[in-house]
Amino acid sequence: MMQSRWTLLALCGLTLAATTANAQTPRPEDPRANETKAQRDVRMKWWREARFGMFIHWGVYSVPAGVYDGKNIGGIGEWIMRSANIPVQVYQDYAKQFNPVKFNADEWVSYAKAAGMKYIVMTAKHHDGFCMYPTAVDDWNITGRSEFKRDPVGEMSAACKKAGIKFGVYYSQNLDWNHPGGGTAGKMWDDRQKGDFHEYVRKVSAPQVNELLTRYNPAVLWWDINGPFTPEEVRLLTASFPKVPGLISNNRLGGGIPGDTETPEQFIPATGFKDRDWETCMTINDTWGYKSTDHNFKTTSLLLRNLIDIASKGGNYLLNVGPDSLGVIPGPEVQRLKEMGQWLNKNGKSVYGSSSSPYKRLPFNGRATVNGNHLYLNIFEWPAAGLEVPGLQNRVMGAQAVDGGQKLQVSRLANGSYKISKPAKMNDISTAIMLTLDGAPRVVEPEVLINAGKDGAFQLIAEDAVVVGSQLKAEGGRKGNLGWWMSASDHPMWNLSSSAGGKFAVSLEVACEPGTGGSTFDLFVNGKKSGVGGTVEETKSWNDYKVVKLDGVLQLTGGKNTIDLRISKKPGFAVMNLRRVILTGAPN
Repeated sequence: MMQSRWTLLALCGLTLAATTANAQTPRPEDPRANETKAQRDVRMKWWREARFGMFIHWGVYSVPAGVYDGKNIGGIGEWIMRSANIPVQVYQDYAKQFNPVKFNADEWVSYAKAAGMKYIVMTAKHHDGFCMYPTAVDDWNITGRSEFKRDPVGEMSAACKKAGIKFGVYYSQNLDWNHPGGGTAGKMWDDRQKGDFHEYVRKVSAPQVNELLTRYNPAVLWWDINGPFTPEEVRLLTASFPKVPGLISNNRLGGGIPGDTETPEQFIPATGFKDRDWETCMTINDTWGYKSTDHNFKTTSLLLRNLIDIASKGGNYLLNVGPDSLGVIPGPEVQRLKEMGQWLNKNGKSVYGSSSSPYKRLPFNGRATVNGNHLYLNIFEWPAAGLEVPGLQNRVMGAQAVDGGQKLQVSRLANGSYKISKPAKMNDISTAIMLTLDGAPRVVEPEVLINAGKDGAFQLIAEDAVVVGSQLKAEGGRKGNLGWWMSASDHPMWNLSSSAGGKFAVSLEVACEPGTGGSTFDLFVNGKKSGVGGTVEETKSWNDYKVVKLDGVLQLTGGKNTIDLRISKKPGFAVMNLRRVILTGAPN
């Protein structure tokens, strides 16, 4: 997995812009280049209905478990070889200590089943190059180097089939810190890593991918870290796709291949992905691979609300577990999975098979999903004034609590909103309600105009932006930012209401990774250039935000105003992360 989605892209010299651009015009080497929309819909049907899956990061890195040479190593567990620059021979000795005698595939699958998960994706080979199945390529695998002479990937595949859960494999096709020529995400630290990358692809990566596809027939192939592959290498890596016709693969192969799914990592995009299937992958604590020192587990409430939030935006939630070197999934992770399953067992209708909310924002703390002529509402906090559903143009035929089926009273208010009575049985995490409508939900939302605060200043935040373009995304809700600004033609707009107009000073809260600064921009007011603009300056990282005051003043008229931030030049692979635009009254 990527330690920092922007940092590692820079290290590897990759640009997602090329991947996204090529998604519009299929490349001939793309195995899905000639697939019709109808064929794709059939292939993706089960995945779109599943909504919830289990990720498993497990390998030799669970032996050091975040500790090397007596020191706790920062970062995520499965990156310890890279983070600590462990020599190849030293790292390979960990395999001799890897003997997961407590591994039980049926038990692991039972955890996923109890959690309400519909599919599992397991690491077959991570960036350390160690295979969790008996590859024929060489002996750097679980049966060749460890005392454990079994095939965990094969056993998990069989256990999933028996339990009626879809099985997928994760494969790191680009990075490999133990095989000569494999990518290293930066400078090599051991001469044994020297070699030809393209030879590595031909002799290691492509043969192993084709082993996995033909041997285990997985439902999902989860690539990781886009690689600089030639068209011929893409063909080699995907040569066995025709043998697994229903296979679903993600967007991290490289070589200009868009894949089937977007993969936001450790965050939930505020608006999802328009016209793209997507899946948020996330850890239960702070690491993917097991770390003995990481006990920072997310609460069950947060994990469930994440799932509900993701479903409301049309995505899937791939939640990770990190087993230890004995093959045991940590107890706190198992407990949270069990508790999530208890809620889903009673309220899953509001999640499984659902499509995204017809609302951009709701007037209460909760989320909405749709399934046919049913509008599901998940209420995290019951409003003190009662639950009102605005903008719904349909006739509500009935309402009921999903858990228990209690019928609820529905009344139409003078403002056109529907008011729903409170169920007798409430849930501390989320209370799910089903509205039965006279057809598919039809919603008309009033235009949202941003008003000045008590101090007279306007706070134009990422989530309130109207985004124009294909790549720019709002990330992380009301405290998030506009990111993935890979195209200069993408731009955000805000609508605000100024009672008397006036002049305003402008500041931006921005972050910009070193080496990617220099983009220039202009602010437009009501479609006209305002004379206020600037150049994006670099900060320490994509997460290091600074408030920067711009030169000049912005003139607003009384009433509605539209603020538009447009890019005039983009020399780097991304523009900036923008958290907010602040307008404060300028002195006369």
